[in-house]
Amino acid sequence: MFLFLQGDSGGPLTSKQAGRWIQEGIVSFGNGCALPNFPGVYTRVQQYQTWINSQITSNQPGFITFTSTGTDSDLNVTCPGLPPPPTTVPPTTTAKPVVCGQAPMNSRILGGSSVASAGVWPWMASLQKNGSHVCGGTLVAVDAVLSNANCFSSSPNPSEWTVILGRLKQNGSNPFEVTLKVTNITLSNLTGSNVAVLHLATPPTLSDYIQPICLENGRTVSVGTTCWAAGWSSGRGGVEQVLQELQTSVVDCGNATTSDSICTGALTLEQGDSGGPLMCRQDGSWFQAAVLSVENSTAQTRANPVTVFTSLNRFSAFLSQTLGTFLSPASNTTASGGALTHSSSSSFLLYLLVLSACLHLFS
Repeated sequence: MFLFLQGDSGGPLTSKQAGRWIQEGIVSFGNGCALPNFPGVYTRVQQYQTWINSQITSNQPGFITFTSTGTDSDLNVTCPGLPPPPTTVPPTTTAKPVVCGQAPMNSRILGGSSVASAGVWPWMASLQKNGSHVCGGTLVAVDAVLSNANCFSSSPNPSEWTVILGRLKQNGSNPFEVTLKVTNITLSNLTGSNVAVLHLATPPTLSDYIQPICLENGRTVSVGTTCWAAGWSSGRGGVEQVLQELQTSVVDCGNATTSDSICTGALTLEQGDSGGPLMCRQDGSWFQAAVLSVENSTAQTRANPVTVFTSLNRFSAFLSQTLGTFLSPASNTTASGGALTHSSSSSFLLYLLVLSACLHLFS
C-alpha cells in the first residue's frame, strides 16, 4: 500500500528482473496510505504493448516476458464505470495521395525567357546512356517516365539506361537531382509514331523540384491555348546546356488535321529534345498533350507554318495498361488527413475521461 499524491501520477512501478530494471506499471490512483480495501492502482504496461509500439516507430522500447511468484489478483480489479481499454489501435497518419500537374516553383503562365530555372518544370527527366543525355522524358507516375519510342530503337536494354530527375543543367551543379535505375522499357506498338514507358527501380522522393505531370487522357486542347515545350539539346543552353523552354500556341492544323493531331506554331526540335513534353495548363494543373520528336512534321503554308504532334489520347489504351490508374490533378482529389476514426477516437476519449474521474475520486 502506498500514499499517492497528485504529482505521483504517471510515475513508474518497477522491479528488478535478472539484473535489469523493468517497468511493470504506471502510477494511477489510490486513497490514503495502507488503508484496508484501498490498494494502490497501477496501469499494467503489458496491456498497451501494441499501442506503444504503434506510437514509437523507431528505436522502439524493449519488452521482456517474466513470471512472478506472487499473486496476480489485480487482473480482476476494475474501476467502477470504467470501460475496457480500446481493442483497436488508433490509425496513424495517412499519407496524402499523390497528385499530378503541380509546379510550385513555376509562376509563369505567359512570357518568360527560353532558359528555364530550377523547379519550373519539375517532371522533366533526362534519359541517359553511358552517362550522356540522349532524350528527354516526363515523370507521369510515382515510378514511371514517359518518352519517345524512337529513343530506344537501337538500345532497348533497360540496364543501359538511367533516368535523372530534378536536373536543370547537363553540365554544371544540380543540387536537387536524383539518378534512378530503369527496370523495364515498354514500347507502344501502333502504326506511325510510338511512345515508351520506363519503369523505375525505386520511386523518387517528391519535392518542389520533382513532381509528376498529368496526362491528357481525353482532354480537348482548343485552338489558341498557350502551351510549352522543354528539352535539352547540344545546340542550345550555353556551355552548361541549361534546360530550354519554348512557348507556343495551339493552332488549326488545316490540311494536316486528323483525329489524333495537335498543331502548334512552328518549333525547331533537335535530337536531345525528343521524348520531352508538349505541355499545357488547364484548371490550375499542368498536363502533357504530346511527346516531342524530331520526326514531328512541320506543315508549311505560304504564310503560317505549323508543327504537327500526335496527341497522347491516341495512346490512352497503352498507357492505361502500362501505368494503371492515371494520377489525378489536385482539384479532383480530396486529401485525407491522419486522424482517429470517429468510433475509435470516441471510445478512447471516453476511456480517458472516466479514468480521470476515477483519479479525482480516489485522490
